[in-house]
Amino acid sequence: MDVRPIDVQDLELICRHREAMFREAGRDEAALRSMTTHFRAWLAPRLASGAYFGYVLSERGAALAGIGLMLIDWPPHPLHPETDQRGYVLNVYVEPEARRRGLARTLMTLADEAFAQRGVTYAILHATEQGRPLYQGLGWSGTTEMAKALDAYPPA
Repeated sequence: MDVRPIDVQDLELICRHREAMFREAGRDEAALRSMTTHFRAWLAPRLASGAYFGYVLSERGAALAGIGLMLIDWPPHPLHPETDQRGYVLNVYVEPEARRRGLARTLMTLADEAFAQRGVTYAILHATEQGRPLYQGLGWSGTTEMAKALDAYPPA
């Protein structure tokens, strides 16, 4: 198994993995197409700057799995009182033919190490139903976070 950091050449791979992840979670195809178009434009400059980082696992030149990571500006909090950042894990995806080989677990270990190297002591992620058992087994727990979709108004 080869492990390498993601780079700007991985833009389409990351977009494909993200779309597949949400497709497998049952999301609407029209929403996925729109999301991917906007995500691609959002991701490109963040890959170039290193604000979005992560890893790709491959075998014989074929990408089998990937993970995205970011640092989020966040005020000091009881769970991380001495730092103003949280780690954010996103776009964890393993190709269907490569599942049940421990690749997602390997990606999460790499994420822990990447955050530790950056001094991050608290991280968050949003889990699909399929991913939840893995994350719980690695010590992740549910939080009190809630979410609400808001109507956007055109700028004045």
